[in-house]
Amino acid sequence: MRRLQEEFHASERRVCGLMEIPRMSCRYRSRRDDSVLRERLLTLAREKPRFGYRRLHVLLCRHEPEAHINHKRVWRVYRDLGLSVRRTRRKRLARVLRPRPMLTAANQEWAIDFASDVAASGRRLRIFSVVDCYTRECLTLEVDTSMPSRRVTRALAGIIETRGAPVAIRSDNGPEMTSRHYLAWCIEKRIDAVHIQHPFSDLIYFFSKRLTGSRLTPIIHNLMAVI
Repeated sequence: MRRLQEEFHASERRVCGLMEIPRMSCRYRSRRDDSVLRERLLTLAREKPRFGYRRLHVLLCRHEPEAHINHKRVWRVYRDLGLSVRRTRRKRLARVLRPRPMLTAANQEWAIDFASDVAASGRRLRIFSVVDCYTRECLTLEVDTSMPSRRVTRALAGIIETRGAPVAIRSDNGPEMTSRHYLAWCIEKRIDAVHIQHPFSDLIYFFSKRLTGSRLTPIIHNLMAVI
């Protein structure tokens, strides 16, 4: 409206009449204070740089359930801050490095990983393993031709029923561990999903890789003989 008034040197009444906009709507200025929401949204966006406003809204509702924050309000502040995730060019996820916690008991942290091989018939096999980072115990080995994120969470839920939930789960940046279903499941179960920068930069994850390879070699050969 101001641009039209300046370019055509017209009055506010004239411009509002031509645009069919009430003058009260033109003069309206919002009095809402979003300073607290802006600071909280910026903090979460720095911790989760690849999360959009929908996932950030889930985190806000989880940490502040009594606030009753509307998702449309989160989108407005998210857009004003310029936090929209660009989709035109895919980049590697840059995560903030944090020191490794000292483990003192079981179920403080699990490490999950995949191993794969091809049978003589050409059928691809995937093996999903879960290792307790403190006890170095292999909790499960799931073998199938396909292992989507829902199958991963189902296997983890079966371990939780008998052993209890871990504090954190460490994994790489594979598509199964970065999917919306897996991340939403971790939030629902109150489990911290820790993603490593490089497979060989984490000794526990390297141990999981070695354990998977050494134990699954005879299993894969037996499966190939059956198939």
